[in-house]
Amino acid sequence: MESLSVPGLLIIAIPVTFFILLGIFIVKQQQMAVIERFGKFHSIRTPGFQLRIPLVDRIAGRVNLRIQQLDVLVETKTKDDVFVKIKVSVQYVVLKEKVYEAFYKLESPQNQITSYVFDVVRAEVPKLKLDDVFEKKDDIAIAIKGELEEAMNDYGYGIIKALVTDIDPDEQVKDAMNKINAAERQKVAAEYEGEAERIRIVAKATAEAESKRLQGQGIADQRREIAKGLEESVEVLNKVGINSQEASALIVITQHYDTLQAVSEHTQSNLILLPNTPTAASDMLSQMTTSFIAANQVSEEMRKQKEGEEGDSGYRRS
Repeated sequence: MESLSVPGLLIIAIPVTFFILLGIFIVKQQQMAVIERFGKFHSIRTPGFQLRIPLVDRIAGRVNLRIQQLDVLVETKTKDDVFVKIKVSVQYVVLKEKVYEAFYKLESPQNQITSYVFDVVRAEVPKLKLDDVFEKKDDIAIAIKGELEEAMNDYGYGIIKALVTDIDPDEQVKDAMNKINAAERQKVAAEYEGEAERIRIVAKATAEAESKRLQGQGIADQRREIAKGLEESVEVLNKVGINSQEASALIVITQHYDTLQAVSEHTQSNLILLPNTPTAASDMLSQMTTSFIAANQVSEEMRKQKEGEEGDSGYRRS
C-alpha cells in the first residue's frame, strides 16, 4: 500500500480537525449547559472543558446559577381605602440538582414569580390599614417568600429572600401624613415650651418671694438695731442726769439734723423746710406720746368689748 502524499494528508486532517473543534465547548463558572441529542434531552454539563458530537449534539441552553433579583411593583388598596404602590425585591436561584426542571418546566420564571408576588400582596395588604402596612412590611415579605418557596421549588428555583423595599402612597396621602406628623411635633413642642414657661414663672416667683423675705428681715433687723441704739442712748443720757423725756427730745433733734445733713450731701436734692420752733422736737415727742397712749386706749376698749360679746354669746348658748 502506497503512503499518502502530503496534500492527501492535509485533505484528511483539515476536516477531522475542524470536526473535533466543533465538538469542543467551554462551560463558565456558575453555569450549567443543557445538551440535546437529535432534539431530545441528553445531559447537563458542569463548568469546564466539555466535548459533544458535532451535528448530533447541540447546546440547547445555558442555565445561570448565580443569585438573581427580580423587582416587582404592585399597586393595591389598603383596608382604609388608600392606594399604595409596593415594591418587592425577590432574590432567587436555580437549584443545581434541578437544572432540568428549571430549564424545561418554565417558559418565563420571572413572569411566574411576578404573578405570585401580585397574588400575595393583593391578598395581604387589603387586610391592613396604611400605618399597619409600614409596621408589618416584614410580615408581608415573609408571606411572599413562603408562597414562592412552595410554588417555585417544583420548578427548580429556590427563593433566597423576599424584601418589601418601598411603600409609596398617593401624593395627597403623603402630604396629609406629613401635616399630621408636623402638627403632632408642634403640639409636643408647645407642651415643652409651656412647661418651660411654667418653670420660669415658678422660679421667678420663688426668687421674688425669697427676695421680699430677706428684704423684710433686713428692715426688721435694721429697726431692731435702731431701737437698741436709741435705748442705749437714753440710758447714757439718764446716767448724766437727763430724764427720759428730755433724752428723747434730744435724740429726735439729733436725728432731725442728721437727716438735714444727709439730704444736703446730694446736690440734686430738693429740701422743703416746714415752720419750726426751738421746742419743735419736744412738741413732736409729746404728740407722738399722746398718739401712742390714745391708740393703746382704743385698742384696750376694743379688746374689752370683744370679750364682753364673747361672754354674752356663751351665756346664750348655755
